[in-house]
Amino acid sequence: MSAFSALPGAVSEGDAVLHLGDPIREQRRLIAGSAVAPLGDRAVIEVAGEDRLSWLDSITSQSVARLAAGDSTELLILDPQGRVEHAAGVFEDGSSVWLIADAADADSLAAWLQRMVFRSRATVTVRPELDLVGFFSGGDAETTVRGLALSPNGTPLVWADPWETVQLGGHQYANVERHPSAEYAWRVAIVDADAVTSVVGLIEGAGLEAAGLLATEALRIAAWRPRWAGEVDERSLPHESDWIRSAVHLSKGCYRGQETVAKVHNLGHPPRRLAALHLDGSDDVLPSPGDAVFAGDDEVGHITSVARHHEDGPIALAILSRRAPIGDLIVKAGGVDVAAAQQVIVPADAGATADVPRLTRLSRRPTGQDPRYA
Repeated sequence: MSAFSALPGAVSEGDAVLHLGDPIREQRRLIAGSAVAPLGDRAVIEVAGEDRLSWLDSITSQSVARLAAGDSTELLILDPQGRVEHAAGVFEDGSSVWLIADAADADSLAAWLQRMVFRSRATVTVRPELDLVGFFSGGDAETTVRGLALSPNGTPLVWADPWETVQLGGHQYANVERHPSAEYAWRVAIVDADAVTSVVGLIEGAGLEAAGLLATEALRIAAWRPRWAGEVDERSLPHESDWIRSAVHLSKGCYRGQETVAKVHNLGHPPRRLAALHLDGSDDVLPSPGDAVFAGDDEVGHITSVARHHEDGPIALAILSRRAPIGDLIVKAGGVDVAAAQQVIVPADAGATADVPRLTRLSRRPTGQDPRYA
């Protein structure tokens, strides 16, 4: 992504372009469909081979066996206790499955997949020479980038984020009349170096605008969209961040962690829950991921992602204890107490969706009562 880093005003960190001078304007241009964002913090993995779909279906949380060319979805890799280990966007082009993963997770995800191939006719390859460009659907950016996306098998490699709607086999815990994801028409194109050069040329020629990761993260947080690099830790269950709505198929066959997913969803409650926080910006202090969240004197969770939004101001996602009270909270940020108005994403009573009849125990029936009429 060095070509984007060379644009006027670009501020970069490693391979990631953070912003190009005005993250607030960049958010607005992304939503309008007139800006593109280089995603240097993500990586591409190609899964090829005759068994690629059935094999992935058997080891991941998502039903992918019947994906057709051009289909997008996402999947999770869970450990035996149902905790999230890896996450990836999924795009099928008819000959290969293309996985989009956070860069810090890509090598570990690829290594795990390679260990699981056994006799399946599938190959797993990290593609570091390929880049990713994000944009919102419905504008000039989509028309331009879609035309420059790789198309090795005749289908442009453009992943449509499934978070926009509840997916087939998924379930939404958020109890809202209109979910903020309804306007999150996020797309990611897989491109090569020549396409990056072409996109940068259009930006320099004023045909397009560029946006950085501060802008894309703000829009993601506002849509309540979980991400491996933000919301996942060693304890994370997919229920806690409402990830079942897009990355878990509840009625597919068995896979590692499936028993826990079913038990928590049908009979129990996740121990933690994701919440959206609207932060007091009067002190101009923006918390950082990991900062503790308090209800009174009790620590009830921590910040996972934070940003300044073009309309809502400072916002954050936070993982809280299921028993954290509903209402205003405090974030401890660098010695400053930041007031936070809480908006519930995953309710405390999420799960336990099965209608399981409660049977009267025989030992509690009155003596002499006919059990057929108890």
